[in-house]
Amino acid sequence: MNRFIQFNDKKVDSFLFMQLSDLAKTLTKQADWEIAFGVQSYVDFVHRTIYVSHFWDDRPEKNDGLKSDVCLRAIGTLQYTTIAEVQSFLEQANTTFIPRFAKQLFMLAEDLRLEELCKRERLGTKKWFCTRREVYRRYFQSQMHANLVKSVHTDTLFAAMYLLLTSESPLEEIPPISERIDDLMPQIRQLLGQFFDTTSTHDVARIVLLMVEMLTGILEEDMLNTYFYLPERGYELPTMTWKDIKRSDPLNNCDILEKEKKGDEDVHEQTLPTWHRETSDMTKSFLQFELEQGTQTDLLGEGVREGEEGDQALAVVQGSSRKSNRIDYTKQVAMEQLHTLPSGKGEPYGKENKYAEAIFLSPSPPSFTQMREYEQKKTEIAVYQKKLKKMIEQMLEHQKIMPRTDLHFGRLHKKLLRLWTDEQPRLFYKKRTPSIAIDAVFTLLIDCSASMHDKMEETKRGIVLFHEALKSVSVPHQIVGFWEDANEANETNQPNYFQTVISFTTSQKRKSGPEILQLRPQEDNRDGFAIRIMTEQLRKRTERQKFLLVFSDGEPAAYGYEQNGIIDTHEAVLEARKQGIEVINLFLANGEIDEGQQKTIQNIYGNHCLFIQDVSVLPDRLFPLLKKLLYKSL
Repeated sequence: MNRFIQFNDKKVDSFLFMQLSDLAKTLTKQADWEIAFGVQSYVDFVHRTIYVSHFWDDRPEKNDGLKSDVCLRAIGTLQYTTIAEVQSFLEQANTTFIPRFAKQLFMLAEDLRLEELCKRERLGTKKWFCTRREVYRRYFQSQMHANLVKSVHTDTLFAAMYLLLTSESPLEEIPPISERIDDLMPQIRQLLGQFFDTTSTHDVARIVLLMVEMLTGILEEDMLNTYFYLPERGYELPTMTWKDIKRSDPLNNCDILEKEKKGDEDVHEQTLPTWHRETSDMTKSFLQFELEQGTQTDLLGEGVREGEEGDQALAVVQGSSRKSNRIDYTKQVAMEQLHTLPSGKGEPYGKENKYAEAIFLSPSPPSFTQMREYEQKKTEIAVYQKKLKKMIEQMLEHQKIMPRTDLHFGRLHKKLLRLWTDEQPRLFYKKRTPSIAIDAVFTLLIDCSASMHDKMEETKRGIVLFHEALKSVSVPHQIVGFWEDANEANETNQPNYFQTVISFTTSQKRKSGPEILQLRPQEDNRDGFAIRIMTEQLRKRTERQKFLLVFSDGEPAAYGYEQNGIIDTHEAVLEARKQGIEVINLFLANGEIDEGQQKTIQNIYGNHCLFIQDVSVLPDRLFPLLKKLLYKSL
């Protein structure tokens, strides 16, 4: 049952979006450039974003078209467009009678010039640009006839110009537009031909201004539609101001010494070495650190002396200094990185989670009703739990009694006498002593978003199976529900709550478990942030095998997280796996799983995902998974 009316049910193809993002980073050779969808394709230099056009939506050539947009901007605009010339052109175009026509013609001609450069630099892009040109030619042919019927002459002329510039024949036929434009068409064709000889942004701007000057007085009005977009502010590069140069980040602690200056303070006039917790490691780099911790006070030294050539750079010296006639250290490069705290709020957890705040909640003491309900669920899964416990105990016992010496293969023993005394000598042994316990740790991360309202109760049965099975074989684990508060989230603060109903310390206690029933459907879900938080906790564990199981029922959705949330979650999963943590997704549904949704989850987690169409059979599906993971840890 749909809970909300979807006025726009169009979803972003997560796999294609990740492809475009990777393509942009590869072509720009910079990891901080991002991809975003816009009405038109252009580059935002200020926010380092490449916009791809919605023009390609619902077209069968969508993939090639979007890739051509990325290639055109990442290679063409970033490398071969002169920003200063664009800004100069904008100033002149805004003073003309037809500024919209001038800007769009400039973008059209510049894109055609950049297209040839892209194909020359990347031969594999020819297919994309061939498809791009075919689609745009069909589009502008229909636009030319539609605008001609409406008597929108400026737009008709622009569509005709595109067809003339992209035509493979010099005899491209253009229908009559208006008497004044038709009389000028030979001169327009001649001037359009000069675009093929352009080698720079300056040449394109010069020809466009000549075209605008020629059409002034011929065209009655400016363009009505927007086919190509030249941003007014997108080409403005960020500039450094005096406020940016000055230090603005606060101290880690802003406590102030209560004592005031009395005049009898002990002022040390001798040279004292500077020591600080963040700069305690001695290096050969002088004066290249910042003190961010300390106590503010009004006590100042009163001793003043002139600096001397023999003063060390790491001494506390008050007074004026003079230039040394020896080695100049002003251009000295830092040889070691100092221990600094990460700058910015939430940056260690990804750019999309810059303002995400982790808030940890502890469970309240379980009520009598919760304890009784838990015993009921515990009884329902008792068959699975006992069977799993018996299998693990048998496996451990088998490993314990299995011989480690006198083997046919393994490490060669030093005592080789039996090589001559025995007919079939056993000269090998196994060095590693078998473990008598499972060397693994688990984290169960539960999506507590609002969409889980019809699955949460059945999900708890599966969680109870995990908890009781792991507790019976003495495997440490934690169970955490996560959600983001949609009502409190804004552009600068997104509170994310983590309710640890079962912690590592309480996971093996006999009476632990009823706290699981305190999990409730809440608000949104920021999966990438939650996975990074759990990864950070698992890294501190000493167990050999580390597993992170994510229970979810859909794509991540939170404040400002719709478009890039899938990529951010995918990156979080990759980061966790690089650190030796196995991340597995258990996708919960109540009915048939949509093919697009299944593809999205596979794009995020790869093959490490388990799709469960009916939550009521969750214990049956979890039993073989848990058995496999525990066997792997033996």
